[in-house]
Amino acid sequence: MAVQQSVGEDPYFPANGDSRYRVHRYELTLDYRPGPNRLSGAARINAIAGRTQLTEFQLNLADFRIGRVRVDGRQPHYTHRGGRLRIRPAKPLRAGAAFTVEVQWSGNPRPVSSPWGGLGWEELADGALVASQPVGAPSWYPCNDRPADKASYQISITTPSAYAVVAGGRLLTRTTKASTTTWVYEQPAPTSSYLVGLSIGKYQTVLLGDPGPDGVPQHGYIPAHLLPRFSRDFARQPAMMELFQELFGPYPFDQYAVVVTEEELDVPVEAQGMSLFGANHVDGARGFERLVAHELAHQWFGNSVSIADWRHIWLNEGLAKYAEWLWSERSGGRSARQHAAAAHRLLSSLPQDLRLADPGRKSMFDDRVYERGGLAVHAVRCALGDESFFRMLRRWATLNRSGVVTTSAFTAHVGRFANEPLDELFEAWVYGAALPPLPTSGTGTAV
Repeated sequence: MAVQQSVGEDPYFPANGDSRYRVHRYELTLDYRPGPNRLSGAARINAIAGRTQLTEFQLNLADFRIGRVRVDGRQPHYTHRGGRLRIRPAKPLRAGAAFTVEVQWSGNPRPVSSPWGGLGWEELADGALVASQPVGAPSWYPCNDRPADKASYQISITTPSAYAVVAGGRLLTRTTKASTTTWVYEQPAPTSSYLVGLSIGKYQTVLLGDPGPDGVPQHGYIPAHLLPRFSRDFARQPAMMELFQELFGPYPFDQYAVVVTEEELDVPVEAQGMSLFGANHVDGARGFERLVAHELAHQWFGNSVSIADWRHIWLNEGLAKYAEWLWSERSGGRSARQHAAAAHRLLSSLPQDLRLADPGRKSMFDDRVYERGGLAVHAVRCALGDESFFRMLRRWATLNRSGVVTTSAFTAHVGRFANEPLDELFEAWVYGAALPPLPTSGTGTAV
């Protein structure tokens, strides 16, 4: 298992996260009432101070009423303004010391504002969901909101019994008392705060394929009237899982859940061990199958192998985009080479002022990051040849499982599988803005 790197402030979101400490584990106890959209919660956060004495630190938390804060059982001084819960322990924490923070909060959760609209907790017509990428996690729980700070989670959620609760991880218990049910999920794998997924709704549960004794349990949670369309649209997901395990290595988590909401979503949303799709992504004709592959691939690239900060988002999206092309190639659709040619034609008609290695906060979700990211991966495949390329890709996912990576780490890794230096390739595709010519030499047409 990879060791987390020591990573500083995220230049795109300097107000989020605190690099002076890291969290080892979150234990969240929540009570949610969908009608009034009322959330009350208690968090127990186990953390470790950094290399210097910690006289104060911060958690990110939206505008809730704070009921109680404790550090190692003692009452600290704290302030809560502008989405920051600043805490000054009664006694400074020595460098490297383990400590525990307890926070109680309550209120009406709502998305936090961002350049891309509301992020995080979203109240639905009948239920709720969480879609936090990149900075929406504080909309519902206190956290060290930076992708590099990965921790294990236990989440206990009590809701009216008519609702199902789906969270990333393994369901430990489900206990009904009177008119409410408490669901307890455990996610032992290190998880970034934005990847803690949650959905509350009225769903039918289906098993996708037969996982067998050594397989990955895959479940779908779907509104009953969408089940016939879902059954066709997601029928090939077990085959995707098999292919991606062959190409990228073993699936990195205990299970995989897919949730389809009653409402429409602009795009599907990946979370640790689960993905969220809107009703508009289920058409009964496999019209959005590439997105099924894309979100599944994120379980390796983005979730298990996580970025140190948001400058490196192309490592998530470029590899997931290329996984779409690999699935197409293997399942009888267009080859990766054909997809690359189409992406190159598209990009050639668009402004060429984006650098993959640092697209800037405003452009981090630009379609060009996805398409050019996929093309950059394809260029690497052309340069290495299929045998070395797929060995490199599997090794990248395996070596960095549960870890944190950067663009420079990726280029160095790729270089170990090349017969000659690839500095010019990466300078052109990753660090430069102008679109290089379509890569062709050495391209395989099948996996």
